[in-house]
Amino acid sequence: MTLQQFLLILRARWKIALLAFALTVATTVVVSMLMAKQYTASAAVVVDVRSPDPVSGLMLQGMMAPGYMATQVDIINSDRVAQAVVKGLGMENSPAIQAQWREATQGKGQLRDWLASLLQKSLDVKPSRESNVISINYTGADPDFAAAVANAFAQAYIDVNLDLRVAPARQYATFFDEQTKTAREKLEKAQQALSDYQQQNGITSTDERLDFETAKLNETSSQLTGVQGQTTDSQSKRSSTKADTLAEVMQSPLVNGLKADIARLEAKLTESKVNLGANHPQIQRTESELGALRAQLDAETRKITSSIETTYQVSKQREAQLQGALATQKARVLVLNKQRDELNVLRRDIESAQRAFEIVSQRASQTNIESQTNQTNIAVLNPAIAPPAPSKPRVFLNVLVSVFLGTLLGVGLALLLELMNRRVRSTEDLVEALELPVLGAISSASGMFKRTAIGVSA
Repeated sequence: MTLQQFLLILRARWKIALLAFALTVATTVVVSMLMAKQYTASAAVVVDVRSPDPVSGLMLQGMMAPGYMATQVDIINSDRVAQAVVKGLGMENSPAIQAQWREATQGKGQLRDWLASLLQKSLDVKPSRESNVISINYTGADPDFAAAVANAFAQAYIDVNLDLRVAPARQYATFFDEQTKTAREKLEKAQQALSDYQQQNGITSTDERLDFETAKLNETSSQLTGVQGQTTDSQSKRSSTKADTLAEVMQSPLVNGLKADIARLEAKLTESKVNLGANHPQIQRTESELGALRAQLDAETRKITSSIETTYQVSKQREAQLQGALATQKARVLVLNKQRDELNVLRRDIESAQRAFEIVSQRASQTNIESQTNQTNIAVLNPAIAPPAPSKPRVFLNVLVSVFLGTLLGVGLALLLELMNRRVRSTEDLVEALELPVLGAISSASGMFKRTAIGVSA
């Protein structure tokens, strides 16, 4: 269809199109005038997504997520917030509302749920695109009631949002309180076990006692080493076949003096035998003195060797005593080492229980503070006020829309009627209908008559 055909159709059926247009506009005006007036009150709340947690001081990464604002809008539209609004406004206590509920539902269900559903139908929540402000719009027949409901939704949203943050903290607080009691009991048991072990073994200071016993063990070991050396030396001297070669014998002043006297008398005796003869009384006296000196030398040598034997026996006894004392001291040091190891285990148990108690206690204290907080990152930016003018119906806007729709309806109706009863209104219609070329066109007689009438009158 060409533009010329379209205009010819409109010219032919303009009355029907105009009638449809007029009926549409008139109906819209009448309905708009008869519609009940609706008032929209708007309350604005701001969500501070960059505020740190008031207890921990940390930034909550969840607030920076792209879906955070959408989540807040869903919370405002939730049944929980709507039920909180019903409770806050005391709508359940109104006899008129109760009568309406019984009439609408025959008493089925809950009145609060029914009222919350009605409020949600007239609620419109719009987040700002470039800011953290959320507009809460409520439309109602009474401007004051609409403002009250919008403000109630804003306050209920703040309360529910706070409760959503505090409720998990309360649960965690109860959990951590129980864990704190358990951790405290474990710490007390560990401390009691250490105290009982110290009392049972009479331990006051393990490190000092162990150091003393270890030093005593080292001293006893040193003494045993020295005595063993003396015993070995005495044993080697005992096994010597020549007593006169012993160091004690050779270093004795008395033995050396006796040996010198014996050597002197032997020299004198040898000289006297040459001069006096073997039977001379002087020689006999000298031989008698020489025998006495030799006997004294032998006696002194035996004393020295006897003292070596005595020293050996004493060293052996001392060595045996020191070996027993060393074994006893080793056993005592081993017992102290075992006690120290057990004490270290008990102390590590106490340290572990102490760390666990401190961590759980700190977490319990934090969650307890969080469960009692009344701070939130949401605030009312602009409270709703009673709107002075109704928001619905919008007569002017409805008329503009009806003009557009009436025009479309009129044109569409004209085209529909034309398609149902097709007429030839131009040469293009003949070409399309007969598929034959047009040789000429004759103007309509009405046009000729009009031009003739004009000429005669002139």
